[in-house]
Amino acid sequence: MEMTLIILIGAVAAVLANMNIAVFNDGLRPIVSEHVEGRMTRRDLAFTAFAMSFGLVIGFGIPFTLSASIILVHSILLGTDIIGLLTPKNKWGTPLAAVIGGAYGAGLLIGLEGFVKLFDYLPLNFLEAMGAVGTPVVVTFMAFPALAVAMQFSVKKGVITFIVSALIRQLAVWLNESGILTISGTTVTLNQEGMALITGMIFLLVFAMKEKAEEGSSIDLAAVFSDKVAKIRKNVVFFMIIGGLIAAATNLWIMAGDPISLNLLAEGKATDAGIAAAARALGFIPLVASTAIATGVYSPVGFTLIFVVGFFSPNVWVALIGGVIIIFIEVMLLSSIARFLDKYPGVRNSGENIRSAMTKLLEVALLIGGANAANAIAPGFGFFFIAGFYLLNEAAGRPIVRIAVGPVGAIAVGIIANILVALGIMNIPQ
Repeated sequence: MEMTLIILIGAVAAVLANMNIAVFNDGLRPIVSEHVEGRMTRRDLAFTAFAMSFGLVIGFGIPFTLSASIILVHSILLGTDIIGLLTPKNKWGTPLAAVIGGAYGAGLLIGLEGFVKLFDYLPLNFLEAMGAVGTPVVVTFMAFPALAVAMQFSVKKGVITFIVSALIRQLAVWLNESGILTISGTTVTLNQEGMALITGMIFLLVFAMKEKAEEGSSIDLAAVFSDKVAKIRKNVVFFMIIGGLIAAATNLWIMAGDPISLNLLAEGKATDAGIAAAARALGFIPLVASTAIATGVYSPVGFTLIFVVGFFSPNVWVALIGGVIIIFIEVMLLSSIARFLDKYPGVRNSGENIRSAMTKLLEVALLIGGANAANAIAPGFGFFFIAGFYLLNEAAGRPIVRIAVGPVGAIAVGIIANILVALGIMNIPQ
């Protein structure tokens, strides 16, 4: 079933990109719109898509996928963006995109399984050590609302949000340890990280809704771009299909929508992963809604709420149906969401700050995690390599995005350590 889902996701996503209906890369949506309106050729669009997405597949999607043995959605959907836009949009190009997209999805899953088996034959199996890459992410993700508040409103409000979140977390820990909370004699265990995250998000939303628009600055996005909204609604069936498929794949723990929930899932914490995915979705609603309404091009994962549905559904069939329903509701509510964002500009602005805060948190957490993993693979050399790798990457103008330095560095240390062990100039760490 896993293979079928991944093939179908790859095929449908490639067709959506080929038909200019939806692309995963947020930056590509306005560019696809330029092509649709005749201001850019298909060839230039294809080359632009390749240039924008290929590096992210290799430097971002694949390392995270390998570190957790779970497919990060970027690995497959950035690839299908390229496949769909590289193939011609005509009677044979679209079916070809579906075939190549499906084959790409299958290759990703087979390659991943093959990679996992390959580790057993290496002189130094570093797959278990790679699990340390995501460990800091698991315990630090609750801090990002406080950072988002500090970035959007003030450092003082950010500090208050952080302190209250930390206190709520410790209160949850105390309640769990004391066993005070019971329902019908059964002890209730609170998720401490989830409680802290929810507290931080409440602070962020309250601050955002207090921010008023400047007089005369409000624009009715839905009214201005009504034809684009109509185009998205016309293709809602395609979004329902891929939404259901991705929610089902998430429920089977073979796919995750972001590095935070992916690492939580790798730790077996599906509930935490769902909470993290929900918080992330809140940050993506303004971006996806605004770009979709302005360009008429949607995202194959919508507002990313389909991942939340996948995590919290009791089984794969409920996830499949839930994914279909939730993305249908999203599309039907596009106009209303646009008007809500116009009414509360602070909420719209918070989307960008949430994404920035999560990125900064991941940069720090994954650098620490990558260093820990590298040092577990090659004690001493691991810290040395990651520190040097990070600094040289900065000096070179960041050819590798900061967020990927830790995972890519840990993989590089694993490869180097295997070469050294094979040459007999390094002992396998005990």
